[in-house]
Amino acid sequence: MKLQLAQTDGLNTFTAYGEGYVSVNGIRHNHNVTVLPERLIAEWTKADFNSLTVADFEFLAGLDAEIILFGTGKQLRFPRPELMQPLVQAQKGLEVMDLQAACRTYNILLSEGRKVAAALLLA
Repeated sequence: MKLQLAQTDGLNTFTAYGEGYVSVNGIRHNHNVTVLPERLIAEWTKADFNSLTVADFEFLAGLDAEIILFGTGKQLRFPRPELMQPLVQAQKGLEVMDLQAACRTYNILLSEGRKVAAALLLA
């Protein structure tokens, strides 16, 4: 599905998504990726949902973002509570959603000028 966006002047935006991929500014990504307005982190983790670690969430807690959108792939799945502790300690918001909802929500929050990051599991 292609997405239409408001004016975002050179910031990272999702332009498409589908089965096992997302496109950021027209560039397709097939591996786990974290997207912030001015930064893209390819393969932020090599883990799949079941092998995520606290270290993966410590990385996310260190990002310059107020809210982290965690896209869990095709279906919505909630991480184990102990994985989310680094975000709680860093006082970062976490929203868990499927991949498509994370992409759409990121674009909306970005257009509102929010400090948002989308951490997406594509594998």
